[in-house]
Amino acid sequence: MSRSTSGDAGCPAEAEGGAAGAGGGVTVPVPASARTGPISHAIFRVARLHRMIAGQLLRGVGLHPGQELVMMQLWELGPQRQADLVRLLDSDAATMTRTIQRLEHAGFVRRTPCPGDKRAVLVEPTAASRALRHEVERVWTALEEGATGDLSDGERAEVLRALGRLEENLARTVAEASSSGVASSPS
Repeated sequence: MSRSTSGDAGCPAEAEGGAAGAGGGVTVPVPASARTGPISHAIFRVARLHRMIAGQLLRGVGLHPGQELVMMQLWELGPQRQADLVRLLDSDAATMTRTIQRLEHAGFVRRTPCPGDKRAVLVEPTAASRALRHEVERVWTALEEGATGDLSDGERAEVLRALGRLEENLARTVAEASSSGVASSPS
C-alpha cells in the first residue's frame, strides 16, 4: 500500500475509497508482517467488526457484549453456580464476577448462596431478564443478518462448516500447548 500524505505534517492520507474496515466493500490490506497468516488476520478483522456491531446492538437493550451469553445460558439451563458459568462460557472467574455484578445491578440476575455448597454462589435470571429475552433474540437475529448478508443457504452452511473446523483446530492447539506445559492464554 502506498502512503500518500495529506496536508497534515506527513500523516498518511486515508486510503482511496474510504477508511479501511468502515464498510462499503472496503477491505483492510494485510500488512507484510501478517502475510504468513492471512486467515488469522481475517479472523481478527471479522471478530473485531462482529463485536463492534454486537456492542452497538446490545447497548440498545442495556447490555454489553458477553452479558447476553450469560443470560442465554441462564434462560436455557435455569439457575447455575457461578463456577459453572465460568466453565460453560470458557471465561475466567474475575471476568464472570464483574459480569454477574453488572447484571445484578441492572436487575437481570439474582445471586444467592448455593444450598448444597456454602462456598458457591447460585445465579438465577430475574423476571425482568425474562422480558429481555425477546430483545436479545432480536439483536442476535440482526447480528446474524448483518454478518451473513446475501449469502445463500449453501454458503451459510459452508461458512459454519469451515468455522467449526477452525474451532476444532484451535481447540486442539490449545490442548496440545496445555499438555506440553506451554503457557497459553485465550485472551
